Amino acid sequence: MSNDNMSNGKIKTEVNSKGQILLKALIEHYIAEGQPIGSKTLSKNSELEISPATIRSVMAELEEKGFVSSPHISAGRIPTSQGYRFFVDSLLTVAPLASVELQHLTRQLDPDMTSQELVESASGVLSEVTQLAGMVTIPRRNLNTLRHVEFLLLDNKRVLVILVLGDHDVQNRVIYTEQCYSEVQLKEAANFINQSFIGQSLSVIRQRLISSMQIDRESMNSLMQATLEVAQKAFQPEEESDYVLTGQENLFDISEANALEDIRELFKAFSLKGDILHLLDRCMKSEGIQLFIGHESGYQVLDECSVVTSPYHVESEPVGVLGVIGPTRMAYERIIPIVDATARVLSAALNSSRAKPS
Repeated sequence: MSNDNMSNGKIKTEVNSKGQILLKALIEHYIAEGQPIGSKTLSKNSELEISPATIRSVMAELEEKGFVSSPHISAGRIPTSQGYRFFVDSLLTVAPLASVELQHLTRQLDPDMTSQELVESASGVLSEVTQLAGMVTIPRRNLNTLRHVEFLLLDNKRVLVILVLGDHDVQNRVIYTEQCYSEVQLKEAANFINQSFIGQSLSVIRQRLISSMQIDRESMNSLMQATLEVAQKAFQPEEESDYVLTGQENLFDISEANALEDIRELFKAFSLKGDILHLLDRCMKSEGIQLFIGHESGYQVLDECSVVTSPYHVESEPVGVLGVIGPTRMAYERIIPIVDATARVLSAALNSSRAKPS
């Protein structure tokens, strides 16, 4: 699994096979129990037949290299973010999602739903299945395909744009034009777009109109002038996305008492959305699973968390990102395939919805 700044090739050579086995046993036990692990517990849970004294020596080496830490004297050790990263990249075997769970995802993400309903359902099912906070960004509108558009004159230079998009969503917005257009001009402009660009994305329509009309505006007829201006404004790309978040209350159940202040700060970040959206936007530019452990996200509010994401696609174009936020002590072996499968099922549902007739 990757993130934006990860490189573990050198680290792997610094951990011998005995250290790898003990680190794997320690992390798996800590994920399951949530308590610091001592050498006696490790000797019972690892496949090595070595003494507790030898285990203590190996643990001391792992601590020196930054893979584990001791929260209290003689209280055993816990994994660090660096230890989790090495575990995920080098020691973890991820199995595909079980067929029963995959069927559950498919039932929850029905292609008959609108894109908004699918996003809300995906966020809910991620939270339900992982018992973490599930998040899904709203599909970028400018990447949606057009089924129908209408331009209705409100007054003077105000025009109501009615967009029927490929997933049967209807979106309205008011634009302000530089010139005054008649109802007839606006109707002709809408007819031209509907006849010429049905089934294409809003961003493609806007670009094609602009590039095909790079001529002196004064030589355009009134239809082309109206079409160009209203299309430029009506299909303007969105400056910022949004996301649906479900199950953030799960983070209270799994946090330690002394981490409540961190959780409060995280909830503040959820409400403000800025840092979370920036991180998700970065993930949309990458293929497959992205995993940020602790400080790897670059946002202090997430320093005690792990974020697992995957983009989802419409017609092979990434239009959004989904994932989960939870503690670094999460069951990566289980969470990663859930996020991956949910992205694939959501993509399939969105594509199936668009393939249906209007």
